[in-house]
Amino acid sequence: MTITVLDTYSAMKQILRATGPDRVALLRSMLEPVTDMYRYFPGEVDLVAMHQLASGFPIDRDERRCLDALETLSAAGAWERMQRALDDALAVQLAATPGVEVPDITVLFVLGDPGDAHFMGPSLGMTGSGGISGYLVITLWPYPENVERLEAVAVHELNHNLRYSPGGVVWDPMTVTVGEHVVSEGLADAFARQLYGDELGYARLGVPHLHDEAVFAKVVSGLDVTGMRNFTAWVHGDASAERFGVAPVGLPTGAGYAVGNRLVDAYLAATGQTAAQALHAASSEIIATALHRAD
Repeated sequence: MTITVLDTYSAMKQILRATGPDRVALLRSMLEPVTDMYRYFPGEVDLVAMHQLASGFPIDRDERRCLDALETLSAAGAWERMQRALDDALAVQLAATPGVEVPDITVLFVLGDPGDAHFMGPSLGMTGSGGISGYLVITLWPYPENVERLEAVAVHELNHNLRYSPGGVVWDPMTVTVGEHVVSEGLADAFARQLYGDELGYARLGVPHLHDEAVFAKVVSGLDVTGMRNFTAWVHGDASAERFGVAPVGLPTGAGYAVGNRLVDAYLAATGQTAAQALHAASSEIIATALHRAD
């Protein structure tokens, strides 16, 4: 089992310094190692289009701003820090669950788009994808708060990857619920907090709503909702839902993260487990235990 953080620093610098006509081919070449991440998509996936859809850095503007941001990340040792954090986190996870199946994992760390108002604003300059076994993609703008949390961001996504890798929890698009998604975010944050403490381990999105009882009640009311198209509204909130053409449900940004943390913390307190030990706990069990405890 090997975790490989790709050297996207060199690749991005080459792309941003290249002449315009060459950038698309260079970007596609950088993205090719994660092609299989889209194996469940119907038809052939345009990697460059997916990069743009996911708020990846632009190749037609903001070159100087992006190059400066890239140097900020390099000076912070971002790639080396992520590699160490992921290796260390895997060791902690294996100690807690010795039999867990761990795939070889490829990590694509890319700069975000400074001209994307939603990414830079409501999303706080960070998105991650870790749910497809064997691949982590992290898109980030180096706000100081994000640079400080690089390790926690990486291990949050690793937790998702290991939860949904073979032998773990099955994410069935036909039956998966909002509750599973919410719980998965809570577990990933709890794992990051186990390793890095509450100050760095919480996903920034959910922190403002951790103690909001109205948000808690609203998200809990939707835990049984199915249909992955609905999840953005319930987990990420109305601003993200509107960005992606999904009907809003009346929730602030990061609501599902806040509630997921509360549910998972209640479960861990009731069972005496660590987040690492609870990697494959059923979301239905976590929710039932947490809500019973809340009563």
